[in-house]
Amino acid sequence: MFDFSGTVFRLEQDASWLAEFTDEDGATLDIEAQAEIMRRMTAPSGQVVQLSQEYQHAWEHRDLDPVLHEKIYLEVLRKSGLRPEQAAALYTRLIDPAEWTPYPDAEAAFKGLAGKGIKIGVLSNIAFDIRPAFTGHGLDEHVDEFVLSFEEGAVKPDPAIFQVLLDRLGVPAENALMVGDSAEADGGATALGCRFALVEPLPTVERPDGLVTALREHGLR
Repeated sequence: MFDFSGTVFRLEQDASWLAEFTDEDGATLDIEAQAEIMRRMTAPSGQVVQLSQEYQHAWEHRDLDPVLHEKIYLEVLRKSGLRPEQAAALYTRLIDPAEWTPYPDAEAAFKGLAGKGIKIGVLSNIAFDIRPAFTGHGLDEHVDEFVLSFEEGAVKPDPAIFQVLLDRLGVPAENALMVGDSAEADGGATALGCRFALVEPLPTVERPDGLVTALREHGLR
């Protein structure tokens, strides 16, 4: 079982997206500010800005409802210094599967498992359909099941959503490995008896073999 963001794919920082953005004072965003905005858009867990009660509810339920997802991320981007039109443009990229980049070893990891007859599932806390990202890179043919939080009404680390994927794969928990970039969210699989492998959500060029290494360490390579 694989997480999506920061595990199999990553929303890479593209300087062109933010090159013409300015803060409320009209100053161009520096590299550090750009990097922090991208981090806030893709953080696997943990609140990234202070929120009012209204927006706190949206944050806590963002991966269950596309409307709340858009609402909270536009607010996060606004609180990060972007103007409304800039926030809207950047959010559009966040939810576009074509903008996500697979890690260099994703194909090798998936092909290797499929070649051994090992079932593959993708389990993501997400509020948009990520299947096109896999299709666009030819990875979908190796995935047996996709379980997405906004479709299931549950989010990691709730054991219920892990159980949904296990049931659909027909795999007992003790025979399953969850690979993800968040010990808090993805590590929830261990409550059911699954094994867990943590990978770092580094830029793709800095993590060429994180997936295959994780699989190797668990005897799956």
